[in-house]
Amino acid sequence: MPQLPGFPPLDITLRRSARTRRFSLRVSRLDGRVTLSMPLRARESEALRFAAEQEGWIRQTLAQMPGRRLVALGDVIPVEGQMRRLVAGAGRSVRLEGDSLFIPGDPAQAGVRAGAFLKVLARDRLAAACDRHAARLGRPYTRLTLRDTRSRWGSCAHDGALMFSWRLIMAPVPVLDYVAAHEVAHLAQMNHSPAFWAVVEQLFPRWQVQRSWLHTEGQALHGYVFGPQSHAED
Repeated sequence: MPQLPGFPPLDITLRRSARTRRFSLRVSRLDGRVTLSMPLRARESEALRFAAEQEGWIRQTLAQMPGRRLVALGDVIPVEGQMRRLVAGAGRSVRLEGDSLFIPGDPAQAGVRAGAFLKVLARDRLAAACDRHAARLGRPYTRLTLRDTRSRWGSCAHDGALMFSWRLIMAPVPVLDYVAAHEVAHLAQMNHSPAFWAVVEQLFPRWQVQRSWLHTEGQALHGYVFGPQSHAED
């Protein structure tokens, strides 16, 4: 993998594409990966020269990214928009009570177990929200799946299948509800035309507030690492 010199050196992932007409850089907000898209016939030396000219921007963007850390007992994480502390619990099941998330079993697996609990809770909340919005719209969806997506909070396929990031369960409840309404609206309008946004407004008035929250606060939800299985679903 090519690198830009400096401290630390910067790894650059080169991606050639027949649809790319000029050099462009992207820094992943999740893992800090730097990707340089380039035309098929462009020279690698030219691509790296372009990256070198943008080195200041790359390093500044990386420096501004939220930190990532492994979740463990004693940490505080957001659940439905409220901060909850992970504490040791009795029995076999993870329990959410008040401001605490009780995690039984091996303390070393607390992060993994917390993540598994959040995924189940996310499915329950998203299914309920999608059922409600789809019933109001009069257009059923075919299935609902969860992933740990890096670039989108949800999607709707042409066959009516809905997909969501399970990390929405950490956002405030209205944010999750808005994303559910947004994707259900695609069952009626598979685009982002004014007609689509009219459907969103019908299902979830004042959606702009929740959309703004995702743009300003959403990336922080990716900073929580729930053990080695955190990205297995992406």
